[in-house]
Amino acid sequence: MQMTAEQLAMIKGQFQSLKARSPFYAKKFEGIDLADVQTQADFEKLPFSEKNDLRDAYPLGLQAVPDEEVVRIHSSSGTTGTPVIIPYTQQDVIDWATQFARCYEMAGITPLDRVQITPGYGLWTAGIGFQLGCERLGAMAIPMGPGNTDKQLQMMQDLKSTVICATSSYALLLAEEINKRDLRDKIHLRKGVIGSERWGEKMRNRIQEEMGIQIYDIYGLTEIYGPGIGISCDAHAGMHIWDDYIYMEVVDPKTGEVLPDGEVGELVLTTLRKQGAPLIRYRTHDLTRIIPGTCPCGSRYPRIDTLVGRTDDMIKVKGCNMFPAQIEEVIKMTDGASSEYQVMIETISGHDILTVLFETPLEGDEKARCEQELALIFKAKLGCTPEAKGVPMGELPRSEKKTRRIFDSRY
Repeated sequence: MQMTAEQLAMIKGQFQSLKARSPFYAKKFEGIDLADVQTQADFEKLPFSEKNDLRDAYPLGLQAVPDEEVVRIHSSSGTTGTPVIIPYTQQDVIDWATQFARCYEMAGITPLDRVQITPGYGLWTAGIGFQLGCERLGAMAIPMGPGNTDKQLQMMQDLKSTVICATSSYALLLAEEINKRDLRDKIHLRKGVIGSERWGEKMRNRIQEEMGIQIYDIYGLTEIYGPGIGISCDAHAGMHIWDDYIYMEVVDPKTGEVLPDGEVGELVLTTLRKQGAPLIRYRTHDLTRIIPGTCPCGSRYPRIDTLVGRTDDMIKVKGCNMFPAQIEEVIKMTDGASSEYQVMIETISGHDILTVLFETPLEGDEKARCEQELALIFKAKLGCTPEAKGVPMGELPRSEKKTRRIFDSRY
């Protein structure tokens, strides 16, 4: 992606005092004179920031402003190690709200909407981000938080919520409950803003059909503000990224070489305005591509494609490398398979056994045909043959947060 003159000017402005303000970057860029960064090519020579760098800075080593300027902290979940603590200034909070409000506007949400927010509140950036953007836009926020499905559905009816914000897993759970309880004619939802985990086309279509809504993918990560740095539009041709706040690159995950627009690699983000904890060339581990050309919606903001997966969620079975997105593609192509699936990997007598459980309304011979078809498509697309097992609709677990789909018991 070509760096604009405005982006380069903002980066150079940050660099004038970055090492003086931030012990983290004083150490990171030791021996590098940031005044020498005058072009995009110069910028691309700078070292990457990694999640482990941020963990090593725990608790507040990333802070680049005096204490009196910090108004809030947020944190990654820390489920896979030391959490990452991100300090925010008042301007950071305003900037995040501004970006999130843009997301709502891109999705056609207006101050007349009533926005039911089901992601969690707390140290992480989920619920409070959705609320910030909602209030900035001027819409009515209904800050439910996760869980208590009975109450969610009651408030949805009584307050006539028009927008649902959720993880895809919880949106599906709500959609199924609405269908099961025959509430479709009693709810007023028209839009859904869905984020935090990747999901397939069949799942999207089920949620849209069962709730009668149009869905938008929202993108973000705790280290870079949180959700709200990008969203899909009515064209549903990728997610627009707010490039006046974020500069993005896509690099080869192995070599770190910057890839041309259109090629799939690892997304690397740089904050252009962030004060509390600026991030320079941060490796997200998300796999995607920058979509060349102008979006059919007419927006000038650049786009990334739907995430393929993460560099750290690749599975290797029987010599084949696979990502969740590829498994979802197989599910999508299998006639009779519904959206929900689980992959079980285990070692029996020294051999890897790969089982794909998937929900289907089919029974008997039709189910057997569907299982056979899924196994054949899987072999053609990914190179190895799984044991495909169809299970009744609703049998696989649903989650109020993110749904775990791959279970590898080999290690």
